[in-house]
Amino acid sequence: MISLDLAFVIQFVNFLVLMLVLNIFLFKPIRKVMADRKAQIDGARERAAAVDKDVQEKMALYEARLREIKAKANAERDALRSDALREEAAVIEKARKEAADSLSSIKSRVAKETADAKEFLTVQARSLSLEICEKVLGRSL
Repeated sequence: MISLDLAFVIQFVNFLVLMLVLNIFLFKPIRKVMADRKAQIDGARERAAAVDKDVQEKMALYEARLREIKAKANAERDALRSDALREEAAVIEKARKEAADSLSSIKSRVAKETADAKEFLTVQARSLSLEICEKVLGRSL
């Protein structure tokens, strides 16, 4: 059986003193270092989360501005395209009008030249027929 004598009490007191000394010089500093490290890690995580959130906000802003700029560029391109189409239609219409005017002036000139040629040929045909008749009949008419 176990007897509780003075050696046991001394060892128990020794154990309590050792626990007190270890607590003061070992366990408290280790716990403090671990708490500081945990605080640093938590702070770093919070900073990383804040940076990540900031990056996400900036990316959303960038994408919104990019969409806005693309929409503006598309609208400007469409406006320029419609202006170009209107200008093209005006140029084509002007060219058609000029071609029609030129064609009508050419037609009127051809008609005038045709009428002049008919008149000239009519006069020429009369004089030629008169000459032929005079030569065939042998006398002047």
